[in-house]
Amino acid sequence: MTTGSPAAPESASRLRERAAAALTAARIRTAGLTDAVTDEELVAQHSPLMSPLVWDLAHIGNQEELWLLRRVAGRESMRPEIEPLYDAFQHPRAERPKLPLLGPAEARRYASEVRGRVFDLLESTPLEGSTLLDDGFAFGMIAQHEQQHDETMLITHQLRRGAPVLTAPDPDGPYDPSLAAEVLVPGGPFTMGTSAEPWSLDNERPSHVRDTAPFWIDTVPVTNAAYLAFIADGGYRDPRWWAAPGWEQIREHSIEAPLFWHQEAGQWLRRRFGVIEPVPDEEPVLHVSWYEADAYARWAGRRLPTETEWEKAARYDPATGRSTRYPWGDADPTPAHANLGQRHLRPARAGSYPAGASPLGVRQLIGDVWEWTSSDFLPYPGFRPFPYREYSEVFFGPEHKVLRGGSFAVDPVACRGTFRNWDLPVRRQIFAGFRTARDL
Repeated sequence: MTTGSPAAPESASRLRERAAAALTAARIRTAGLTDAVTDEELVAQHSPLMSPLVWDLAHIGNQEELWLLRRVAGRESMRPEIEPLYDAFQHPRAERPKLPLLGPAEARRYASEVRGRVFDLLESTPLEGSTLLDDGFAFGMIAQHEQQHDETMLITHQLRRGAPVLTAPDPDGPYDPSLAAEVLVPGGPFTMGTSAEPWSLDNERPSHVRDTAPFWIDTVPVTNAAYLAFIADGGYRDPRWWAAPGWEQIREHSIEAPLFWHQEAGQWLRRRFGVIEPVPDEEPVLHVSWYEADAYARWAGRRLPTETEWEKAARYDPATGRSTRYPWGDADPTPAHANLGQRHLRPARAGSYPAGASPLGVRQLIGDVWEWTSSDFLPYPGFRPFPYREYSEVFFGPEHKVLRGGSFAVDPVACRGTFRNWDLPVRRQIFAGFRTARDL
C-alpha cells in the first residue's frame, strides 16, 4: 500500500523559488488584511476571542525571526525586549491589547526588515543537512504559519463591526445540484498521514495503515437549506439531539442559529464581512460549533465522520489502493479544484468543483469550509514533536476536536489531504461547517 507524494525531489534552486513564492504570497495577503483598516482599527480588539490585528502582524515577523534568523542562521535577536509580548503561550488573546505592543508603523517596519534578511538567508543557505533545512522545511513552515495567521486575521475581519473593507468576486465555477446525496466508501485498509510530504507538520506524521468498515458519507457538505430544516424542526429547543455540554452552551447563550445569523420578518439573514444578506440555501453552512454539527447529525439520523473516515474519503483511490495527496490526485490545487486562498469571501455552492472530486465522487473535501469530525485531536502512532512541542503536542487530548479540509480562507500551502486542524468544540467564529456519515 503506497501513499501519494511529490513527483521527485526538487533542486535547490526550485526549492528556493517555491519557498520565496510561498513567503511572498503570504506577505501580500498579510498586507491586504492589515492595510484594509485604519491604524485605530489595527490596534483595537474586535472580539475578546481574537488578538488585535497589529499583534498578529508583529507576531508573524517575530516567529519568522525566531525560526529563520535565530534558529537556522544562529543570529542574535533583533528586538529582545519584544520577545515576551509575541509569545502566544504567555499572553491569552483577551489580554494582548493591554501589552506595550509595537504600533502599526513600527510593526510593519519590523516585519519588513525581518523579511529582507530572510530572503538574503534563503539565497545563501543550503536546503539540506538538518531536519529544519531539508527540503526547505523551515521556510515552508514559516509560510504556513503566516497564512494561518492570515486566516485568523480574516476571522477578526468577520467579527469586526462597521462598513465592509474587504471585497472579492463570488465563486462562479461549474455546479451540479443533482448529485447523489451520499457516497459509499468501501471498507478495508488504507494509508493515513504522510512521511513523504516535505512541508507537512508534525501532527500529520508518520504515515500508517488504518482499517475502516464500509460507510456512507455525504457527497457535499451540509447546506444552509438542510440546516434551516433542523432549525425549523425545533432543533435548538430539543435536548435529545445535544451532547450535555452543548445543550448547556446554547441555553446559557440563547443560541438559536449559526453565528452571524438573525431573523427579520420571517427571513433568515447573515452578516458576512460587514454585508447583511439573505442566507443562501445552496452554500455549505458556516460558523457552527462542533456541538451544533453533532446535534444536526443526530437529528438527521446520522453522525459526524471520524477523522479516519474523512481522510479515507478524501485520499483513498480504490482502483489503485493508493492514498493521494489530494482528492483529485497528487497535483497541487488550482482554482478548478477547490475554493482556497481567499480568492472568494464565501463558500461556493454545494456541488461545485467537479475537477476536485475524489475517485469515489465526494465533492468539496478541500476548501470552502473546515469540516468538523467526531474525533479528538490525538497523535498518530510514532508521533514525534517537531520542531517544538507547542505546535501540536500540548493540544492533544479530548478537549479539542479535529477539523479537516480547509476553507475558502486557507491558502494551498497550508492545506492538503493530510492536514489536521483542531479547536475547542464550542468555537463558532472559525470558518467551519461539516458533512455527515452513517454506517453501512
